[in-house]
Amino acid sequence: MQKELQIDGHLIGEGHPTFIIAEMSANHNMDYNRAVEILHAAAKAGADAVKIQTYTADTITIDSDKPWFRITQGTLWDGVTLHQLYETAYTPWEWHADLQAEAKKLGLSFFSSPFDLSSVDYLENLDVPCYKIASFELNDIPMLRKIAKLQKPIIMATGVAHKEDIELALQTCKEEGNEQVVLLKCTSAYPAPYHAVNLKMVPHMAEEFDCITGLSDHTMGSSVAIGAVAMGAHVIEKHLTLRRADGGADSAFSMEPEEFREMCEGIRHVEEAIGCVTYELSEKAAAEREHSRSLFAVTDIKAGELFTPENCRSIRPGYGLHTKYYEEILGKKAACDIEKGTPMSWKLVEGAQGRIDETPAVRK
Repeated sequence: MQKELQIDGHLIGEGHPTFIIAEMSANHNMDYNRAVEILHAAAKAGADAVKIQTYTADTITIDSDKPWFRITQGTLWDGVTLHQLYETAYTPWEWHADLQAEAKKLGLSFFSSPFDLSSVDYLENLDVPCYKIASFELNDIPMLRKIAKLQKPIIMATGVAHKEDIELALQTCKEEGNEQVVLLKCTSAYPAPYHAVNLKMVPHMAEEFDCITGLSDHTMGSSVAIGAVAMGAHVIEKHLTLRRADGGADSAFSMEPEEFREMCEGIRHVEEAIGCVTYELSEKAAAEREHSRSLFAVTDIKAGELFTPENCRSIRPGYGLHTKYYEEILGKKAACDIEKGTPMSWKLVEGAQGRIDETPAVRK
């Protein structure tokens, strides 16, 4: 798989800024103006993209009250049927083009998760820059193959996927010549408990599947998303609403705009702090090194007097001899009178003149 790819002008991979996605999902609460407000909130908060979902209740499931169509897995939506949930949660298709145009004005990338073949066709007519595969659709191989053939980047969530599901999905994309894949670690619980997140999977999946990885985060707060970036996530997806108190299918585990902004800022700070692998000191650290330890005369010392723990010590700052010479100097004689507060040097030690001074403050 590719280790670097591009989505709507955003380079994604090592050395590039984290691609931050605001997931609108059902948080529009079937109100178009609210959906537009969420777009504006995402842009103001620092998101790179907004993602929606493209389905209707009838394209994602069927209207049936049989037991297997009723939600009973201990979720926020227990007691209703799948069809009933999706009737209240879908994003009307007639909104898509207008939302896409508004997102473009705001400088946001705009794309969606399709949930059947017809929604792929609809999104392709809008020329979306990439596709997101929800974790529950990762095993929809016909849809995945159709998307892979489009040769656009594909972001895949893995929340309910076994390893073999991920392998099959990746193999399907490879068979169609599409290796522009991002795998998102995802915990399909809403909200997700912290102990179930397993952030160690972010770098492990990158190595195991040789691809770019990220996190689709359903925990409360921003700490997990920021931590994921520190562990190598290059894509972060997080639900965004205007106010959780407004209700809606996904509101309970969504971020409010100010929280989303703080998360984006935290991610950018961590990116800056990650830096690179180097043992070289920065200019600031090199200057601060002047205050490190070194050997000093801490009392007045007469010529011929022996150096002892009482008159020669390791103290701050670092202008005297390196502390590694402490034991070597003890018991030797002073070559001349030495005033208290004088940094030690070999010229002050009888018989040691000519040796090169090595001080912590100045790197040789």
